[in-house]
Amino acid sequence: MEERRRAKRMPISLTLEVSDLYKQDNVKISNINAPIEVINISKLGIGFKTESKLPIGYYFNANINLGGRETLHCVVKIIRSQPADDKYTIYGCEFVGMAEVLSFVFDAYGEKLEEMGAKNA
Repeated sequence: MEERRRAKRMPISLTLEVSDLYKQDNVKISNINAPIEVINISKLGIGFKTESKLPIGYYFNANINLGGRETLHCVVKIIRSQPADDKYTIYGCEFVGMAEVLSFVFDAYGEKLEEMGAKNA
């Protein structure tokens, strides 16, 4: 199958916690406290799994560190979901409002993954 994504997904092992979700029309859901496991990341978004049921079209704030000095403070929009199994749901999200200049962080992370792969080969 041909990959049609606009940005390469990279594996990652991160955990975050979503405490508040909101929509642009001032609708807010508070005190969710949903632990999530980020399973992949790209310049455009993240994929994660969680036991919690989260609504599509809502946003949350995330602080993501890819192992360097830089922590990305970003807003993430939930755009799709699919059941993974009886316990977990996988969500696809896109970054919104993140400056394109921060793409160097993802380039550096991708290079680091490639170096690690070359060393393990």
